[in-house]
Amino acid sequence: MSAPHIDPALPIAAVADEVCNTLRRGNVVLQAEPGAGKSTGLPLALLSAGFSGKILMLEPRRLAAQNVASRLASQLNEPLGQRIGLRMRGRTEVSKNTQIEVVTEGVLTRILQSDPLLEGVEVVIFDEFHERSLHADLGLALCLDVQRGVREDLRLLFMSATLETESLCAHIDVQNPIVCKVRQHPVDIFWQAESRVPLPQAVAHTVVKALTAHEGDVLAFLPGVAEIERAARALDGQLSSQIELHRLHSGVNADAQRRATGTPLGASSLPPASQKHL
Repeated sequence: MSAPHIDPALPIAAVADEVCNTLRRGNVVLQAEPGAGKSTGLPLALLSAGFSGKILMLEPRRLAAQNVASRLASQLNEPLGQRIGLRMRGRTEVSKNTQIEVVTEGVLTRILQSDPLLEGVEVVIFDEFHERSLHADLGLALCLDVQRGVREDLRLLFMSATLETESLCAHIDVQNPIVCKVRQHPVDIFWQAESRVPLPQAVAHTVVKALTAHEGDVLAFLPGVAEIERAARALDGQLSSQIELHRLHSGVNADAQRRATGTPLGASSLPPASQKHL
């Protein structure tokens, strides 16, 4: 069984000790820019720092929960359900060895209803807390009620890249947020003129144009599953054999999600550089 560790190359490693030490004394608000490794690195730092109770990690979306849990488990060279567990609607992979349990919002509410004192839980992590929802706010209110009423030892960690920290810190009695910055990369913006062409077809056209004009992969965001599927169908026959097309949404199976994100089961490698991905 490999020891939990945090990749020293991750920007979050620079503040991991500060987060762990501060968390022993009270709640923590962490503002970390995208790419810092807060979701896939910091939970392992908590384990290596000696937090012995269970850690519940709340993810606002099912796809994010699955990917984060799989990534954490792969870094420990373990399958899901050992030290890293996952619990969401329709899927539960936990065991008596689980130390970090990644859960979705509705699951956290049910856990609090069945175990109001959160016995055995030492830390609750609210990841991507800026994605506010009724479930997340209810979970926060219940956790604060438990902490202030009967569980002074319970610790809450709030993580986000775009969090309005001032009002949150005042609400949960945190003096100063911890900030983790990352190296920014230049971004060029190319504006495509407005068109009456339906969105999926317009996106497909833009994707083909981008793949032709630029090197590297293309990541296209669309508003829903239907639009993703229509755009994928519009791209059929337009892509060369060197380009792999991946659909990524909560409706695709776990294997397809791992292929799309470049993290096969039990591995942390990225896709081969010789192939383009979409």
